[in-house]
Amino acid sequence: MRVDGTLKDLAAEVTDTQTVDAVTIDSEDGLNILRHSTAHVLAQAVQRLKPSAKLGIGPFITDGFYYDFQVDEPFSPDDLKAIKKEMQRIVKEGQRFVRRAITDEEGLAELAHEPFKVELIGLKGGKKEAAEGASVEVGAGELTIYDNVDPKTGETAWSDLCRGPHVPTTRVIGNGWDLMRVAGAYWRGSEKNPQLQRIYGTAWPTKDELVAYKDRLAEAAKRDHRKLGRELDLFSFPEEIGSGLSVWHPRGGIIRGEMEQHARREHIRNGYTYVYTPHIAKGDLFNISGHLETYADGIWPSIRMDEERDDEGHVTKQGADYYLKPMNCPMHILIYKERARSYRDLPLRFAENGTVYRNELSGALHGLTRVRGFTQDDSHLFVTHEQLEGEVTKVLEFIISMLRDFGLNDFELELSMRDDEKSKWIGSDEFWEDSTNALRNVALASGLKLTEVPGEAAFYGPKIDLKTRDALGRVWQLSTVQVDPNLPERFGLEYTAADGSKQRPIMIHRALFGSIERFFAILLEHYAGDFPLWLAPVQIMGVPVAEEYGDYLNDAAAKFREAGVRVEVDHSDDRMPKKIRTHTTHKVPVIMIAGEQDRAAGTVSFRFRDGSQRNGVPIDEAVALISELISRKTLVLKDEDAVLETA
Repeated sequence: MRVDGTLKDLAAEVTDTQTVDAVTIDSEDGLNILRHSTAHVLAQAVQRLKPSAKLGIGPFITDGFYYDFQVDEPFSPDDLKAIKKEMQRIVKEGQRFVRRAITDEEGLAELAHEPFKVELIGLKGGKKEAAEGASVEVGAGELTIYDNVDPKTGETAWSDLCRGPHVPTTRVIGNGWDLMRVAGAYWRGSEKNPQLQRIYGTAWPTKDELVAYKDRLAEAAKRDHRKLGRELDLFSFPEEIGSGLSVWHPRGGIIRGEMEQHARREHIRNGYTYVYTPHIAKGDLFNISGHLETYADGIWPSIRMDEERDDEGHVTKQGADYYLKPMNCPMHILIYKERARSYRDLPLRFAENGTVYRNELSGALHGLTRVRGFTQDDSHLFVTHEQLEGEVTKVLEFIISMLRDFGLNDFELELSMRDDEKSKWIGSDEFWEDSTNALRNVALASGLKLTEVPGEAAFYGPKIDLKTRDALGRVWQLSTVQVDPNLPERFGLEYTAADGSKQRPIMIHRALFGSIERFFAILLEHYAGDFPLWLAPVQIMGVPVAEEYGDYLNDAAAKFREAGVRVEVDHSDDRMPKKIRTHTTHKVPVIMIAGEQDRAAGTVSFRFRDGSQRNGVPIDEAVALISELISRKTLVLKDEDAVLETA
């Protein structure tokens, strides 16, 4: 239940003056509690089977949970089978989850045999450096332990440091759970710390929902962008270049180019100006911006440059440390600062496809979705205070319109607001209230579902995150609109107001795709490689009925190329049915076929991705038809009127 907005166990006492709301097991809160409780059962089972195992952390995550353990030997498949059986016994025992508040001193004494738990107690306060997911165990409030109590004897069967809440008993967990895989994970995410064994699991209210989830996983595996990237020859990660650094093959480059060019045209149409900045800069720049202080772990090591020495090796000129840029914003600020600005210049909208570099841990890298070098379609807007709400409205409308062009239509918004604790943010109460209200007004006016999240804003300003749901129902966080008065203050930005006074502009950080690489991966999985016609690397594949019609298709293909259509003709020795199967497997959206009847009539026949056909289309009409489909960004042909439906 929620008591005055705070999650509590059902066993918690409440008063008549408190507001109590039920938390159902199929709600987001309910699923998180179910999954965290299942993580406790996993840890108890492991320690029953391996008493020497040391506990790390065990948070709920999207669609499941994990728990980290320090064990003498890595978990084997047989170990997982035994752990699952032990978990089933614990679930059937119906152990009660009982909350117990303790002091730090009591916790240190009781958990002295658990070194990782002792370390977390020392970091109590919810500090980010504790560990990702550690908030389920320690926070700013009182320290608590949850005892798993045998319902028959009343004895404590097992205990764990935890903030809770939990389901009332292990029986509630039921049979809608499973263990999925084992992975290595460094304690607190640092390679300097011990490597632990992480067991991932999932939990759902019912067995049927578990089965449905596994079916979705199987479909997701088929759509894995890393797998499709290899099969469709789109991109790769050569070992010779390094981890997390991709190269784009010709066909992948075509898709990316179409994405970038469409976005560029739309940005220019919406009043943005493109700028270009280098990949590297002196450390002084990132000192001023604060990135070297607040983002040090994410920046690549420095490169010492410009130092000069005499013949005896003595330094005659001090060098400087250069860094690969982790962000584009400081360089865009310098462009703004290059000359005096007036209120008449604002809003000023800079855009760049700027490649940035992040020092990601090797274990965190994942295909194109988590890399060390990637390109942000980055925009920075400089506005007056009065322009803020209107400009954010335009930004959000632009973002949604663009994402719909790429076939994404299911959106929701998340508003990140300041923390209640004054020490965690800077700026005036007036700025925070006005800017938060401006973002809230824009979000509400959009008509999209809005979730407000207190305490998640950056220390300098609120933001809106736009989330989208893909073909598998997975939610992805894409675009961000971040209000920032901090960097203009750090760099001393000004504009001359109408009354002649000098004023400080507000900066808006805005990434549409976020990372072009990540967005490409999302689209690749969303479409399972079947890109819309306008994005497909090969839009038409010509397949002659027999070898003698190859030249005729070559001539037809030439007319399509003149119209800007990407077309190839298959002159291989394979028979026509095999060619059609091959290119259908390769996700070509349109197969163009010609035989004697077409050659005699000066026509071609089309076989579309959905299996529909259009036969005997005069070549000039065919070129016009395909060109129209591409320009309208549509996919599916209706035979009766040749109108295409938006995909």
